[in-house]
Amino acid sequence: MSEKTIAPWVKPALEFGPVLLFFIGYLKLKDEVFTIGGTEYAGFIVVTACFVPLLVICSGILWKLTGHLSKMQIATVVLVVVFGGLSVWFNDDRFFKMKPTMIYLLFGGLLGVGLLRGKSYLKVVMEEALSMEDAGWMIITRRLCAFFLVLAVLNELIWRTQSEETWVYFKTFGLSAAMFLFFMAQTKVFQAYGIEKDDSAPTKEG
Repeated sequence: MSEKTIAPWVKPALEFGPVLLFFIGYLKLKDEVFTIGGTEYAGFIVVTACFVPLLVICSGILWKLTGHLSKMQIATVVLVVVFGGLSVWFNDDRFFKMKPTMIYLLFGGLLGVGLLRGKSYLKVVMEEALSMEDAGWMIITRRLCAFFLVLAVLNELIWRTQSEETWVYFKTFGLSAAMFLFFMAQTKVFQAYGIEKDDSAPTKEG
């Protein structure tokens, strides 16, 4: 199914909206304790319990509007449901804090498996959005694989050694900024190996 065209702001709003709402909710409820069914839940757990279905709903709306979700988006939703659900079920924030680690280990591991097979799985995911020679895809894939593994280690270090609030800031802004800076740093590779699309189709004269 081909991806449907939607307003430019809709996709980022549905992708990043839940994350920003999680951040805002956490700031408002971080010092609160809620008693539900005789069990006390910290504000972090309550916000997590709201974030999980919100992300699922927004992802469902995005799929309905565009007819498409990337494999990375699907994997992220699944891991959020699993680890967010575990945090709420066991009333333990450590599960949700480990979620980015699992995501980056999964993505880095998949890219690594592809590299061992001499293939770029990143190309499979992104080739519709970016045209590039195979050599360029392999370079970016190796770098991104290593970068994902570094982010996994960094997430573990931060949530285990820093305050909860520091981790929330890191998750909300630090990881997104790191990904943006990573791809900005690959500009020379994109320029060196990029393939310009020829939009001019030859016309037939009768």
